[in-house]
Amino acid sequence: MTARPILAMLLALPLAACISFGGGKPPASLLTLTSAVALPVGETRSSADAATITIGVPVVPQELSAPRVPVHQGGTAVAYVKDAVWVEPPSRLFARLVADTVSVRTGRVVLSHRQSQVDPGAQLTGELRMFGIDADRGEAVVIYDAVLMRGDKTVFEKRRFEARVPVSPIEAGPVGVALNQAANQVAANVADWVGK
Repeated sequence: MTARPILAMLLALPLAACISFGGGKPPASLLTLTSAVALPVGETRSSADAATITIGVPVVPQELSAPRVPVHQGGTAVAYVKDAVWVEPPSRLFARLVADTVSVRTGRVVLSHRQSQVDPGAQLTGELRMFGIDADRGEAVVIYDAVLMRGDKTVFEKRRFEARVPVSPIEAGPVGVALNQAANQVAANVADWVGK
């Protein structure tokens, strides 16, 4: 009976030697976005009374596919802020922030992708062109090219939104705060454009 557990441990040793949990030391904390507006708790909204909208996760350039914060310098160089890591891809964080802001500021019912299969209402998509730091100007920059289809007709409106917030020093903490502020400015401008 005692030979079985020992045998199992001996067989597992070669496998354990092959497993690595490397990847470097994890950052002390992860960055996220928080909405400047709060969704009302317990409030029910109905698509019978309010317009609906589906907000898609924006497409991003390759530099934003990683969970890091890009730093642009000199027009052609891109690096990343040390120890600044997003808790999830910035495109998803930004989409959720825009959805919360549009819901609060417009009163619209924001639908998930699955819910939108029945009746998508207005549709907001776009490209998150910049979500990082301009080191030459010392600014956090958010640039979002939004595309809005307001109703059943396939008529598209396109508009660029941009926000710049000073940041210093270029370190994880101040960068996270500045990008959060810039993202909220863009989200508020998008919500005002979408309207009720």
